[in-house]
Amino acid sequence: MQEQRPLIQGLSTYEVEERRARGLGCVPPPATGRSYLRILRENVLNTVNIILFSIALALILLRQYLDAIVSVGVVSFNMIISLVQEVRAKRTLDRIALLTRPNALVLRDGREQLIEPEELVVGDILVLGPGDQIVVDGPLVGNGCIEVDESLLTGESDPMTKREGDQLYAGTFCIAGRAYYRAEQVGVQSVAGRLTAGARAYRVTLTPLQREIVIIIRLLLCVALFLEFLQVAAALISGMPMVEVVRMAMVIISIVPNGLFLSISVAYALGAVRMAGKGALIQRFNAMESLSHVDVLCTDKTGTLTTNMLKLVALQPYGEMDEVMLRRLLGRYCRHLSNQNATSAAIEAACSEQGMEEVGVRREIPFSARRRWGALVMEGSGMAGLYVLGAPDTLQPWLVPGMDLGIFVEQETMQGRRVLLFAHADAVVGESVLTGGDECLPANLVPLGAISLGDHLRPEARETLERFARLGVQIKIISGDHPQTVARIVQQLGVNIAAPPLTGADIDALDEGQLKRCVEEATIFGRISPAQKERLVQILHDNSHYVAMIGDGVNDVLALKQADIGIAMQSGSQASRGVADVILLRDTFASLPYAVQEGQRIRNGMQDILKLFLTRVATVTLLLISISYVGGIAFQPRQISVLTFFTVGVPTLALAYWARAERVVQDERGRWSLLGFMVPASVTMGIVALCVYLGVFISAMLRLPVPANPYREGPIPLAQTAMILFLVLCGLMLVVVVEPPNRWRAERERGKKNWGPVVLVLVLAISFMGVIAVPWLRTLCNLQMLSFVAYVCIGGACVCWGLWLWIIWRFHLFERLFQRGM
Repeated sequence: MQEQRPLIQGLSTYEVEERRARGLGCVPPPATGRSYLRILRENVLNTVNIILFSIALALILLRQYLDAIVSVGVVSFNMIISLVQEVRAKRTLDRIALLTRPNALVLRDGREQLIEPEELVVGDILVLGPGDQIVVDGPLVGNGCIEVDESLLTGESDPMTKREGDQLYAGTFCIAGRAYYRAEQVGVQSVAGRLTAGARAYRVTLTPLQREIVIIIRLLLCVALFLEFLQVAAALISGMPMVEVVRMAMVIISIVPNGLFLSISVAYALGAVRMAGKGALIQRFNAMESLSHVDVLCTDKTGTLTTNMLKLVALQPYGEMDEVMLRRLLGRYCRHLSNQNATSAAIEAACSEQGMEEVGVRREIPFSARRRWGALVMEGSGMAGLYVLGAPDTLQPWLVPGMDLGIFVEQETMQGRRVLLFAHADAVVGESVLTGGDECLPANLVPLGAISLGDHLRPEARETLERFARLGVQIKIISGDHPQTVARIVQQLGVNIAAPPLTGADIDALDEGQLKRCVEEATIFGRISPAQKERLVQILHDNSHYVAMIGDGVNDVLALKQADIGIAMQSGSQASRGVADVILLRDTFASLPYAVQEGQRIRNGMQDILKLFLTRVATVTLLLISISYVGGIAFQPRQISVLTFFTVGVPTLALAYWARAERVVQDERGRWSLLGFMVPASVTMGIVALCVYLGVFISAMLRLPVPANPYREGPIPLAQTAMILFLVLCGLMLVVVVEPPNRWRAERERGKKNWGPVVLVLVLAISFMGVIAVPWLRTLCNLQMLSFVAYVCIGGACVCWGLWLWIIWRFHLFERLFQRGM
């Protein structure tokens, strides 16, 4: 009797409160690890921002308001973008819930009550019926029997039969039967609760490009701080006015290329807009560029390669039955089932036209994964008696003795298809067959036909996999289904399977070294649990792969978080969509190859942008040091702003738009390509620019009187203007030649022509000359009007520099100097 008391009455109100006081109540998953205050502090009060804001404040105190505004404008814009993005990410993570917040039907004080899941305690007895969601983990109690859909957690599409003592898990659904179960793991202790906690964990994933930029900025920041120290020391010795010291500090700190963050943000935004038209929603801003590095794509079978639906592939009538009559009987049978599943829906869709007649149903035994058959007892003209639909091997003992089913069943099974047998008995079945307990079938069943069902492959799946192969991306199929079934599907899509499939049991049996080798070789992984999916992704990471993971269920959440980039289907669970970096809006991964190409476009565009930025930074740094060494002042803050705007500001935005979608070079060759561009261009430009500065400075010093304020009039401003003009024209030339000559030839051989950079350079050059020609713009930018002879000499210097640089690139002098291969 004590065993029956909880089943009938459940807990009392006093017992519930007592257990909640002991900490046995429902504990919700934790929120994300970062507060709004921490997000604000990390994005605003970093080292670079503090230095820039401090210098800007000093300029404001010295009443140099325009210099201060120009100096902090770009970094403030980048800061706002980062804040908005990270606050949005925090809110998304906080909203993640693996359960759809159903009410729980619980037995308390001897009666059924509807309560919120948060009110449950350990030991509560819950009532479960068809369509109900299981909200806590615990065993089934009593003598009930139910069918449970666990695909949300396990990935397996077949329903599972549960009896007394079998474990139920939160997040799954009851699809047939009625029973009671006891709450043992509630809230964060349940499987779904632990997955929720993992899904809500905040992660910062920097792409390789972002990591490179962070390293570059930190190195340049160290250089800038050293130069600032030298500048302060020199100012104290020479007695330079404080306002000029602060201006020089702003010029020196300008070698830290904060505009890189704006350029990469624009490139990401352009990629996100392009992909929105292809059916992909970018949730993490850097996901587009991250896709360009992917070399392994992990995906499930169901919902990705297939449409989550079955289709009738073939029919095999037996005896005197023909295909038309078999379709008519199957259509009637499936049309009168009370509980439809994927199998019956596929059969009815193929046979609906032949099975429209109404018949009477006396009894129904729903299909069960445990029995592997279902039945209807029907009455009426043309269809009376017992009709059974089930697995051929299960029904074989009940068939007419000596009945030969032929080779159809074996052939279709070998093709990885699901084969069912449709059989009939004329005699009325006894009540023992219909009890719903230990059901049995009558002997001498007559087979009417066999049905072959196949997964409905997505029409774009084959072409998409072929495109991934051309892009050099390996495919790993990780599924909860049987590995042989997955293998047959993959073979139909033309994927070469070099190694035998791995199962979850194989993974648990292998040691770490063997597992790393097998995971590298295998393509198919079957009967895989959520924890094993996460482990597989981690092993691929350990094997130096950049991993993307496609998932649509709760069972995929941990793997999505572990992957370098997580991808979810729009129709997937809320949890998978919440943690994903990319959401496929049309439930098809056909847009992913385009996304990979778009990522390559972003990466290639940023490589060109890096070349321009680093060339400008290196040139400016060399000139700051060299001109300070000879006793001059290289730049004013506004002049640096003009130089940045014309040589990297506008051009880099255009380069992000014009970038090519080609395979990214990520090894040492890519780094040497960057150095081979930047070092010759910056060194030669710095040398010629220094000559221009000294030529104009010495000429002006010989013919002009000594100025009252040498920082604002006289030789220094004229020399600065001449050097800025030279640097702007050379910087614009680099936009056109942003790739080495061998790249030009390769582009020309492919017949690709892009006159956009040339037009842009001409427009910017004319605009800059207009700035010099208009008096108030010239004054605003701290520039001077030069003589005609000076303009001619500067033009000649640009031509000489261009020829010099072309010779270095044409004959690979930089590579020869460091003994690099051509």
